[in-house]
Amino acid sequence: MAGAEAAAEAAGGAQGPAEEGAELAAVIGATVPTGFELTAAAEVQEKLGSASRISRDRGKIYFEVPAGALPQVHRLRSVDNLFVVVQEFQDYQFKESKEDALKDLEDLVKQLPWTDPLKVWELNNSLKKKKTKRKKHHLQRTASKEKQNEDGAEEGAAPKDVSAEEDGAPGPTGGQDTEEAAGQAPQNGEEEENEQSDAKDELQAGSGSETKVGEGDVKVLKFRVTCNRAGDKHSFTSNEAARDFGGAVQEHFQWKADMTNFDVEVLLNIHNNEVVVGIALTEESLHRRNITHFGPTTLRSTLAYGMLRLCDPQPTDIIVDPMCGTGAIPIEGATEWPSCYHIAGDNNPQAVKRAANNICSLLKKNENKESSTSPGIPLDIIQWDICNLPLRSGSVDIIVTDMPFGKRIGSKKKNWDLYPACLLEMGRICAPGTGRAVLLTQDKKCFAKALSRMGHIWRKAQTVWVNVGGLHAAVYLLKRTWERAEEKRSFW
Repeated sequence: MAGAEAAAEAAGGAQGPAEEGAELAAVIGATVPTGFELTAAAEVQEKLGSASRISRDRGKIYFEVPAGALPQVHRLRSVDNLFVVVQEFQDYQFKESKEDALKDLEDLVKQLPWTDPLKVWELNNSLKKKKTKRKKHHLQRTASKEKQNEDGAEEGAAPKDVSAEEDGAPGPTGGQDTEEAAGQAPQNGEEEENEQSDAKDELQAGSGSETKVGEGDVKVLKFRVTCNRAGDKHSFTSNEAARDFGGAVQEHFQWKADMTNFDVEVLLNIHNNEVVVGIALTEESLHRRNITHFGPTTLRSTLAYGMLRLCDPQPTDIIVDPMCGTGAIPIEGATEWPSCYHIAGDNNPQAVKRAANNICSLLKKNENKESSTSPGIPLDIIQWDICNLPLRSGSVDIIVTDMPFGKRIGSKKKNWDLYPACLLEMGRICAPGTGRAVLLTQDKKCFAKALSRMGHIWRKAQTVWVNVGGLHAAVYLLKRTWERAEEKRSFW
């Protein structure tokens, strides 16, 4: 964008445009579900070939990629939000007095290498716009084809409003995800090539023209600064740091401050003596990619992915979520591991209905893809009793579920009976010797007691400590022993 380019030049960086054939590099920061940093790092290595550094500030990883790889970065399944790093300070020395510390932060703005990170931000914006245009074009084409099939002649009908499928209850941020496409898997090989080609073209072309509002006029960028601060040795608050740092950014770039309707979000992350300045690449968290109908305890898709990856699904595995709620885990599983068969169930009819609606939304999304035939997804959902599952003994390879915490759903008192009964029934359906389970709960004391009672059929292999909506919870990886579980069937 012209505004960003002008701002970058104002920053005083003499780096200029990348030489012909040279690739602009970007250091990307990603926020991930706390506790699953290693999982996210493994995914980045696997899909992007980049090594990650895990921050001392939990829930963040950093990795370097060519700017042309931004489309693949947005398709990572374990990351919530993305930002390009302007500069990182591992051991920043803050002055003792508030005035001096804040003055140093103000002075820092002029010294930062803004040029390349702003180019990456600009490229990221252009890719989002192009993907939105492609999506609109495809919807128009699909609608025209449907009309042609119905009437025998093309009439150029207006596309159906696909946003209706996303009109469920708003997610944790309270707003709808208008640019969800940025976090979706590629529709096919052709689109992935298009995105990479777009990225390269954009790098060679330099500035786009999206910022122009009239002949000769250039749009003034609007911005805000968000400060995340942790540590007890700072003399200032996060609001004070954001205010003073933001003032210096405004003066340096001549941007206009706007806390709600902004173009650029500058991030100031302070964790003890670690300071990272970045520019946001995501407007809303990528975890809201699959869910359109939310329940009281809907699990984040990124956390669901981390739980599934923990149990290492293999082709042809049968994966069951016996307490699926709105279906976040099985939907993520069916999307990412389509060579497995996924079964979801819940005893609450309202939860089953929500999950079914989310599956329908996903199927509609798949139908909107470039390919004319949609293969569907390997997922079934049913209403059942968790303690009497209609599945044969030893027929399931993996169980992944979010157990009731006893807060919004159920009660801590009921968990003392429910948890042992669940573990027993899960042990019955899970394949002895090879089966495994990944279970999330915040009621750790109750779970530990239930697990000790079921030690003959379940062995704890790993514990991952996670933060779920501010609650300190745990994800347990359990391995099924060779011991035979009790049979409680009388109705088969």
